[in-house]
Amino acid sequence: MSEVKSKYLVDERGYFGKFGGAYIPEMLYPNVEELKNAYLEIMNSDAFQKDFQKLLKDYVGRPTPLYFAGRLSEQYGAKIYLKREDLCHTGAHKVNNTIGQILLAQALGKKRIIAETGAGQHGVATATVCALMGLECTVYMGEIDMARQKPNVERMKILGAEVRPATSGSKTLKDATNEAMRHWINHPQDTHYIIGSVVGPHPYPDLVARFQSVISEEIKWQLKEHEGQENPDYVIACVGGGSNAAGAFYHYLDDEAVKLVAVEAAGLGNETGKSAATTALGREGVLHGSRSILMQTDDGQVVEPYSISAGLDYPGIGPFHAHLFDTGRAKFVGATDEEAMISGVQLSKLEGIIPAVESAHALAALDKVELKETDIVVVNLSGRGDKDLETYIKWGKY
Repeated sequence: MSEVKSKYLVDERGYFGKFGGAYIPEMLYPNVEELKNAYLEIMNSDAFQKDFQKLLKDYVGRPTPLYFAGRLSEQYGAKIYLKREDLCHTGAHKVNNTIGQILLAQALGKKRIIAETGAGQHGVATATVCALMGLECTVYMGEIDMARQKPNVERMKILGAEVRPATSGSKTLKDATNEAMRHWINHPQDTHYIIGSVVGPHPYPDLVARFQSVISEEIKWQLKEHEGQENPDYVIACVGGGSNAAGAFYHYLDDEAVKLVAVEAAGLGNETGKSAATTALGREGVLHGSRSILMQTDDGQVVEPYSISAGLDYPGIGPFHAHLFDTGRAKFVGATDEEAMISGVQLSKLEGIIPAVESAHALAALDKVELKETDIVVVNLSGRGDKDLETYIKWGKY
């Protein structure tokens, strides 16, 4: 992984601007401190990098293609490329991070792994690497998400993971994260928590972003091959917690000419009370161990989010993205359920690629930016739509 220095990345205190930090119970302090003090040295070691790069190539299937979407480009009057993270082993970008974190856990001597998951892709990616390395795996998933993402639940079980339902609150990703953190508090010595996004206490937002930065690192040299230049005019990615967007944006943070567009799930509309568009509806606060932006009531209670997409159904964004929003470096837009589903079906019919519903939100942003014929646009296609066929079928307008 090439080292990037940027004013938009984490500082020595663990903050992205005024966002980040580690707001954690005292019982988690030793775990988080151990990770904070060791992660950079381990990740930057030759032995770690050798193993990490080999697994990315031989197991994950990297580099993933940067595909010129000709028919989609004709539709929008610009040059549109898709970064095909959907072609990673397990079907999404999530495995880039779980490969890195399982190696990190082994270096720290951990024997058990826990994780949270929404759409199930991070859970599958965690179960996959635990099977690969022979480690015990427990995945927490909201009861509602388990019902709407049943194929991924069964995949995790086949891979040997125990899937535990979160039955409190909205029974979705937020609640699965709560349960995973409770588990970690009760098993601090032998357990590593593989957080799936750029959320949680420092150093998680930084280490997850570093593992996912392989996405933009590849985009730069692949675009050079396609267009003779490393920089596109736009990079577009969906944002829940924000790991795929962090990876797609990472190597472009200080190239201000590259417009970064983060697409949140606006559900049934921001005015309906059924939305997960954090930057439009949220304000500063603390959620899951870090200071960021989250949807909350006047007295600080978390507002239940809503999205047709299980992976974007989260009431906050990670501190990485909160800082990009706060500084104006990235433009945040919302895409409704309807807009995302229309865009997902459109890609399917124009390019023969059925995207994950999460990724369909990113595609919906093509209607929300003013594109010129000469513009080069990279959309991060973070996952494939196999897991979402039931959602497409229920929507039915294809």
